[in-house]
Amino acid sequence: MQKKTVFLVIVPLALAAAAVAVFLSQSQHEQGDAQTLHLYGNVAIREAQLAFNSSEHIAEIHVQEGDHVSKGQLLAHLHTELLEAQRDEVKAILLAQQQMVAKLEAGSRPQEIRKGQAELKAARATAKAAVDSYKRKAQLLERKLASPEDVENARSLADAAAARMEAAQQALALLQAGPRKEDIAVARAQLAAREAGLVLARQRLEDANLYAPADGIIRNRILEPGAMAFPQTPVLTLAFINPVWVRAYLPEPALGQVALGTKALIHTDSYPDKVYQGWVGYISPSAEFTPKNVQTPELRTRLVYSVRIYACNPQGELRLGMPVTVTIALDQALSNTTANRCEP
Repeated sequence: MQKKTVFLVIVPLALAAAAVAVFLSQSQHEQGDAQTLHLYGNVAIREAQLAFNSSEHIAEIHVQEGDHVSKGQLLAHLHTELLEAQRDEVKAILLAQQQMVAKLEAGSRPQEIRKGQAELKAARATAKAAVDSYKRKAQLLERKLASPEDVENARSLADAAAARMEAAQQALALLQAGPRKEDIAVARAQLAAREAGLVLARQRLEDANLYAPADGIIRNRILEPGAMAFPQTPVLTLAFINPVWVRAYLPEPALGQVALGTKALIHTDSYPDKVYQGWVGYISPSAEFTPKNVQTPELRTRLVYSVRIYACNPQGELRLGMPVTVTIALDQALSNTTANRCEP
């Protein structure tokens, strides 16, 4: 009888203790879920269509589809024979213009000035002889020993000689003064134009090369060697792989608990035991209805905000389009920064 009484007392106590344990466990689980946000999305396809900034036939493409490339790597180049000839032509014109500017800035040579002085001396002597001849014939005219026509011709010759002397004098003055500053300014401006033309020719030659703008993978090889390339026609498609970002949708009630820079954990089905560190890099400023390809029909009418969760992907395990699960702890301190954390 006593054993039966003890049994009746212990059983209710045990049941009560079990109920309390279950209640505490459920409370802790609910509290944990309340501090964690789960989002579902896909690794977004970030890519660039690479094209030449020039029009010419493609000479060679150095990469194949699936190749990993580094920023600044040469991917392809065009035929450059015509561009090289244009560059050499501009260089020759530039050299000629440089010599022209140097000539104007140097002014007249001493030999040119001495030549001008000699020409002026000869013009003076010629003018003096013409004037003396005119005077003699004028005296002879008074004595009726010369005709008026001879005197008039002598006077014309004297005036012409005086004009040539004046011209020689002014020419010597120009040689001594040197080139006009306006002519030097024009020559310098033309030199600057030639220098700009050479820069342009070199840039056109450089545009015949196609470089990778960032690290990535060649997804498509659209054109082949021999094809005509245009700035409007892509040659290669480059997929960016580091960092990648996950496109997901944030429920409106959680908007105030997630900010730019919030840390996130990314899980994939392909690597279930591996966790990728990420951060919130973008939150849409406007709400939208949940896309139909993301949620169930019951959730499609809920307002959400598009977010991007960036993640480092140095080993290339996060493939473009891969479905992932994003976990965000809501009790973390907000850093409010979107800096690229993949850079060393």
